[in-house]
Amino acid sequence: MNARIDLAVPAVRWLWQKGTLKEGTVLQSFAFDEVNRHLYALQLRRGGGKAGNLCLNKLDLQGKRLGHMYLQNFGHGVSMGVQNASDGTVWIWTEADADDGYGQGVTRFRFVDGAVRTEKDVKVRHPIPGSTNNQPSVCMATERIAVRHRIDGKPRYRVWDLDAFVARDYSAPIADFAQTGAHPDPEIPFQGHALHGDLIYQLAGTAYDAKSNPRAKRGNTYLSCLDIHTGKLVQRRRTEAGHSLDHREPEGLAVRHGAGPGPRLLLGLASGAAGERRFSIYYKPHKA
Repeated sequence: MNARIDLAVPAVRWLWQKGTLKEGTVLQSFAFDEVNRHLYALQLRRGGGKAGNLCLNKLDLQGKRLGHMYLQNFGHGVSMGVQNASDGTVWIWTEADADDGYGQGVTRFRFVDGAVRTEKDVKVRHPIPGSTNNQPSVCMATERIAVRHRIDGKPRYRVWDLDAFVARDYSAPIADFAQTGAHPDPEIPFQGHALHGDLIYQLAGTAYDAKSNPRAKRGNTYLSCLDIHTGKLVQRRRTEAGHSLDHREPEGLAVRHGAGPGPRLLLGLASGAAGERRFSIYYKPHKA
């Protein structure tokens, strides 16, 4: 399974300016429970960025919130994943064990509406000794997990078979390579990644700014794609999706199956005033 999504294909609007997340902060990342048709979205709690306090929202596929839970001292929510286990259990994968607002390990847990979890309530994994800023994504089509992380401050990816990772066997990763090519300007912030088969998709960009990123130029957001076996950049394209939004901060990336012919790559965009943020999601369809 390696149906690459062409980043040059125009993006299609899916959800538009939804104000349904529990907190008034921006969307950070999102992932799909394909089996039960749910969308999960992470955001920082108000004033909780330094501590790594997150809010996890459970939504239906129209963007209506079905519930939420709080994750204290987990991280920044740069990426996340959903695992559908063979026994029907739905596991949420996120970063955990925050230091200065970013998770230094990863964990999985079940969603419980209204619950508050701390790192003491979950089993934190540190699969890459000496690494910092661990951020997971899951591909259920191939049953793999990728963890973006930093070694000596430099971002890398490591990919494992999901069953081996769950069993805490980190000895034989499928891939281990340096992050590259997320944006033409290496100073532009990274905003998310999504594992899909032998590929990792990346998102980078900033919100509109009158001087550095004016709305009239339709933003500096880029999507890119890496081959996990070679680590090489396969494709990179600037996207103007949602250019009419105010603020327009790129936040979060995910792959979805079953919504059309082939997989779709979805990107999140935050809009609205501070404290009253909304989110929109666009997708790049698979082109046969």
